[in-house]
Amino acid sequence: MHAYQPDDNSERPYDEIVCRIVDYVYDYDIVSEAAWARSKLALIDSLGAAIESLTLSKECASLVTPVLPGAGNVAGGFPLPGTPYSLDILQAAFSMGAMIRYLDHNDAFPGAEWGHPSDNLGAILVTGDVLTRDALARGEEQKVITMKQILTALIKAYEIQGCFQIKNAFNRVGLDHTILVKIASTAVVSWMMGLSRDQALAAVSHAWVDGHPLRIFRQAPNAGPRKGWAAGDACMRAVHLASLARAGQPGIKTPLTATRWGFYEVLNKAQEFQLPRPLESWVAENVIFKVLAAEGHGLTALEATMAASKELQTRGLGVADIKSIHVRTQEAAMIIINKKGPLHNPADRDHCLRYMMAVVLLKNGAEIEADDYQDDSPWANDARVNDLRSIISMEEDPQLTQDYHDPQIRSCGSAIAISLQDGTTINASRYFPLGHVVRDEETIPLVRRKAIRNLELKFSKDKVARIMETVEQPGFEELPASKFIDMFRE
Repeated sequence: MHAYQPDDNSERPYDEIVCRIVDYVYDYDIVSEAAWARSKLALIDSLGAAIESLTLSKECASLVTPVLPGAGNVAGGFPLPGTPYSLDILQAAFSMGAMIRYLDHNDAFPGAEWGHPSDNLGAILVTGDVLTRDALARGEEQKVITMKQILTALIKAYEIQGCFQIKNAFNRVGLDHTILVKIASTAVVSWMMGLSRDQALAAVSHAWVDGHPLRIFRQAPNAGPRKGWAAGDACMRAVHLASLARAGQPGIKTPLTATRWGFYEVLNKAQEFQLPRPLESWVAENVIFKVLAAEGHGLTALEATMAASKELQTRGLGVADIKSIHVRTQEAAMIIINKKGPLHNPADRDHCLRYMMAVVLLKNGAEIEADDYQDDSPWANDARVNDLRSIISMEEDPQLTQDYHDPQIRSCGSAIAISLQDGTTINASRYFPLGHVVRDEETIPLVRRKAIRNLELKFSKDKVARIMETVEQPGFEELPASKFIDMFRE
């Protein structure tokens, strides 16, 4: 018989990681002009992506439609952009997060873990808006959340999520990266709500023990639309957990390090987290904007395919002249978008590099667009797509993987070789994708154009012009959050 020893019930301090997150959110002053400038671009890019999802995806539009009586007309609620709905704060955080993320067209950040820092805006925008409406209704203008506070929360949420992604591979233990959206959003929403430091510590501690989603819905054979709303779910949980701490719920002091019951032992193979750099504003300065509508690790392969297609046409040849295609890429692409067999839904297609390359070739080198993945797209059931997919092979290039993880390089490269029926080969490669900080001169105008194009799917050109002018005007940072969100009412 086992002789059980009594548990040591002496009180511990909060885990160091929990304290480090909260100290950063509450104490760090952002001084980087690049971070401030890129945060505005990230904000408008994300709102454009939200409108794009709402407009082009019937699934997304249905997902954010209130189903309970009165749920779409909440007094003092969040006016969901592009819709007539005013939602309670939790439903709004879910819906806003889902809209930003649904078509996989918002920004991305690579590392040992892969994720999308702008997912956090579902929690940030909704909290800022609802708190501001409440403050103005009460005549408490000193409690208004300004757009500078929104941008501050954005930069800090990006930093928390991205710095964890560098060395900590949640995918290796089967967990979804939206765990980091929950952690980062809980921390910055606690600050926005005016919680005390101890309350924020409590909220973040609960975020770590909150029961985290498996990555299964992003991987074959189970890839599906949940990957589009998982971020919304994380945003909703973050707002709820911060609200619970605000109501007085105590924290859990050792959510990570507790023997037997803590996160490290239960979910992370007893491995502690590594944070290889200080929490500052580096992630916002280096996040990858998605100019092309594609999973981030396939961006360079698609650019290479576009270039190769032009060469094919220059030679007077077409897809019928292709014998085979071989792709060399980084390990992350091999894990995430290396897929054969039937593709069952839009989420399946946008995580299949072979599908993306086939569509680009059939479009004669034109870029793939968000609606090319939808069920009603002509490509979804085009036999030529599957014919091309069947002759595409993929392999990891160890050097590309090494450069992907090298903090001094941080590339996301791919190379393709198209073997033709006449015995010749077309080679093309790209090292850094369009959207990477090293290509900002090209990227920034294109991201701005992308935002305008997406917003014009729902709003008039004049209205979109006013939105863009507002974001770019000198006084934007002092604008109350609710005044900005009001510009996106349907």
